[in-house]
Amino acid sequence: MSIVITSAGNPAAWTPYLKSKGMKVLHVISSSKFARKAEAAGCDAVIAEGFEAGGHNGREETTTLVLIPAVCKAVQIPVIAAGGIATGRQLFACMALGAEGGQVGTRFVASEEASTHINFKNRVIQAGEGETQLSLKKLTPVRLLHNKFFEAVQEAEERGASEEELSQLLGKGRAKRGMFEGDLEEGELEIGQVSALLDTILPAHQIVEDIWNEFQEAMQEPFITR
Repeated sequence: MSIVITSAGNPAAWTPYLKSKGMKVLHVISSSKFARKAEAAGCDAVIAEGFEAGGHNGREETTTLVLIPAVCKAVQIPVIAAGGIATGRQLFACMALGAEGGQVGTRFVASEEASTHINFKNRVIQAGEGETQLSLKKLTPVRLLHNKFFEAVQEAEERGASEEELSQLLGKGRAKRGMFEGDLEEGELEIGQVSALLDTILPAHQIVEDIWNEFQEAMQEPFITR
């Protein structure tokens, strides 16, 4: 089965064409409103990405804990949870909220196979709570690790910089400079809040095994009532 994941645009633009080629289309959304649009466009499923997620994010700042049940209520197509998932228990929690699966991003950045620079990987596993923040909401919102570039963005936003000024500050190739070339000060370091839970760089197969094993353990544990 061929699957295409689309995001950051109108799902109606490509979904009919992709489906005519026999592909399943999953569209990333950050609100119930956009989930309904994806369903109306013919998407086979939506990936509901909460505020905790790394990279580009929704302006609504709706957390995964709130977004998943809201989207599950809003649409009939399958909902896949994303944003803040790096462990089996987090995946279990999302499925308890109604999701039929989960998408994991940040955890795989800190994998041996990831194409990101080792400097970035090491920075990710050293990150603590509160070291990421959603920025550049006048452009395309993105969650960034704190560094010199982030501080420049924050200063510009606090004094009300225009969209044009922010675009100039961002420039071209900023994400490549940070995540793939390893410039931890001037590069754009996109990563999710769940980086605060990570402390090791592992092979991808080990990450999958750990998530699955913890998920199975969570399924076997009885709920404790008080």
